[in-house]
Amino acid sequence: MKVQNVEMVISAVRPEQYPEDGLPEFALAGRSNVGKSSFINRMIGRKSLARISSKPGKTQTLNFYKIEEQLFFVDVPGYGYAKVSKTEREAWGKMIERYITARKELRAVVLIVDLRHPPTNDDCMMYDFLKYYNIPAIVIATKADKIPKGKWDKHKKIVRETLNMDHNDPIIVFSSEKGLGFELAWAEIEQRM
Repeated sequence: MKVQNVEMVISAVRPEQYPEDGLPEFALAGRSNVGKSSFINRMIGRKSLARISSKPGKTQTLNFYKIEEQLFFVDVPGYGYAKVSKTEREAWGKMIERYITARKELRAVVLIVDLRHPPTNDDCMMYDFLKYYNIPAIVIATKADKIPKGKWDKHKKIVRETLNMDHNDPIIVFSSEKGLGFELAWAEIEQRM
């Protein structure tokens, strides 16, 4: 998809604040600091619409980005970040769970993991949660530019096995730096619209 028009519509914390356009939505989930903002910016062809922070745990709301009047990317708070109070983490958890399990516009969750490392326990819990609720998942294994191409298959296999992935769920090797995996990621999203 060639993106020309994109706008950050709302930062929501409650269902009554969600957009009512009825457009398909794709939630972006991943641990703090995995590169969600970089992924969004690369996908929409912007340098900094989604804020990239040196401090993980910055996203504390559901941020709705409307793309080409056709769909929304919904950036959800990153998980697994220790410097947030337990109460705050639980509140985020409830907000994310309510959105993911009840939002009829949600077409898939784009789960972003770091290709260089095996998925964390939090990544596994998120994937299991999606499978439990029958929510389609697109796994994006980012930071691919940081490891040699010859090792990608080995790392993909580790991600697939660690998450115990459903063979129908795609895993896409991605690099926000180089734009690698950009077309494949859009193809996966577009076929679910």
